[in-house]
Amino acid sequence: MKLEGRARMLRIHFGENDKFENRPLYRAIIEKCKELDIAGATVLRGIEGYGASTLIRRSHHLSFSHDAPVMVSVIDSEEKIQKLLPILDRMVDEGLIAMSEVEVIKYVHQQGVRSV
Repeated sequence: MKLEGRARMLRIHFGENDKFENRPLYRAIIEKCKELDIAGATVLRGIEGYGASTLIRRSHHLSFSHDAPVMVSVIDSEEKIQKLLPILDRMVDEGLIAMSEVEVIKYVHQQGVRSV
């Protein structure tokens, strides 16, 4: 599959300890994206950050918080992102979802390559 031109990007921000149905929220989001055949999704673990609660989240082992900031970045067409949004509304209890228009330069699916 080749995807060029305009697309949508979601950035979903929350804490590493957040869960959905007893599993890590980031894993649940990635699995849902794969199920919906979303072009791409990546989980990034942050070093430090804070949100609406103003609780500073740090990944450093000496900090009081063991709940590092996490961001999941998702990119696909407007249509597929719109299908994902109501699902994320149910999954994300506390966090931030930012959406922006992006220019995709190139995406090519390699035939026969599957993740396990």
